[in-house]
Amino acid sequence: MKTIIEPFRIKVVEPVRQTTQEEREAALRRASFNLFQLAAEDVLIDLLTDSGTGAMSQEQWAGVMRGDESYAGSRSFQRFQAKVQEIFGYEHVIPTHQGRAAERILFSIVGGAGKIIPNNTHFDTTRANIEYGGGTARDLVRAEARDPTLELPFKGDVDLARLAELVEADPRRVPIGMVTITNNAGGGQPVSFDNVRGVRAILEAHAIPLYFDACRFAENCWFIKTREPGFAERSVREIARALFALGDGCTMSAKKDGLANIGGFLATNDARLAAEARNILILTEGFPTYGGLAGRDLEAIAQGLDEVLDEDYLRYRAVSTAYLCDHLHAEGVPVLRPAGGHAVYLDAARFLPHVPKAQFPGQALACALYRHAGIRACEIGGVMFGEHAQLELVRLAIPRRVYTQSHIDYVVEAILEVFAARERIGGLRIVEEPPRLRHFTCKFEEL
Repeated sequence: MKTIIEPFRIKVVEPVRQTTQEEREAALRRASFNLFQLAAEDVLIDLLTDSGTGAMSQEQWAGVMRGDESYAGSRSFQRFQAKVQEIFGYEHVIPTHQGRAAERILFSIVGGAGKIIPNNTHFDTTRANIEYGGGTARDLVRAEARDPTLELPFKGDVDLARLAELVEADPRRVPIGMVTITNNAGGGQPVSFDNVRGVRAILEAHAIPLYFDACRFAENCWFIKTREPGFAERSVREIARALFALGDGCTMSAKKDGLANIGGFLATNDARLAAEARNILILTEGFPTYGGLAGRDLEAIAQGLDEVLDEDYLRYRAVSTAYLCDHLHAEGVPVLRPAGGHAVYLDAARFLPHVPKAQFPGQALACALYRHAGIRACEIGGVMFGEHAQLELVRLAIPRRVYTQSHIDYVVEAILEVFAARERIGGLRIVEEPPRLRHFTCKFEEL
């Protein structure tokens, strides 16, 4: 069948408010043209992020009611720990309130001045946590990833030659290597199993551990199953376990493929690192069996990690994202190809060729989309990554199990109308910014 059917039924609805263009114009100006500063009630369709914005299932809500809120040694932690160990295979599981807390703990241990952390592409908080400690975050994604029009199945792959060159130059400066699955900053593109195997071989030759940024691991494993030869007959669960067996640990925001609204973890096979991480956790997050989370959150994550590996869900997730990407592409709208798992990325540089990079075409396009149709998206380019930006993109991140096909059809229609009037969109300049992660709070004015 060609029609996409959501593999769930709706039990609870949340009303959304239709706004006028005049109201949206006023809201944009109050927010200083920073969409992170908008009030959520002023947004009709919110595609700012897929992090923590999904809808939980009836079983997850049942888990919320079962949550054991004991300060230490709760049943909810034991279930959470067992599920993470079952899927990821790592011995030590350290809960955190979200993924960036796991990154902060990890890099406070392995990072520091003079250290280099290679990755396919570091996302914003990962890079910030590395650099905050004085280290260097090095992006080594394959060169083809910089061409948004190129159709390749695994554009998130690490450039193995560049990784080998970096490591062999001075392996003592590389405490760990990382691979982000899927590669969010590079258009949500997956990483192949074979590429991870190659990364492992290079690092292992110098006794360097491999850690994953596993936020969207299930989506990445679905692409391995459907795109990589030799994996079609293996379950996504089996692929995930085999993939993580190539590594030594991971960080994860459970707000993505954990299908939860909050939470994350650091998992590792390194007992020494785990002991040090737990000491930091106690100081900054909470006792090691809750780590800044309520027991009900641990229950929701444990259930969500099971549900995200359901292949009917993953098929729907991939097909519905591709539906948006393919419709826009067919109408001539410049998008990053092929579609990733969690988002569609508009190529702002080609969408607005008259807006120079210094005037932030991605932010200008995101503001235009909100102004026209009440859709909130996220700039992934010069504002977010500064000099490290390789592309000027606008990410339409699709929350899990929230919007239906009619919502997506509305998004298509709105983007086509903005595209038709693109010559009227001007650039922006920053008038106020913080020293790090400026995209969250900086202020703009229109040029």
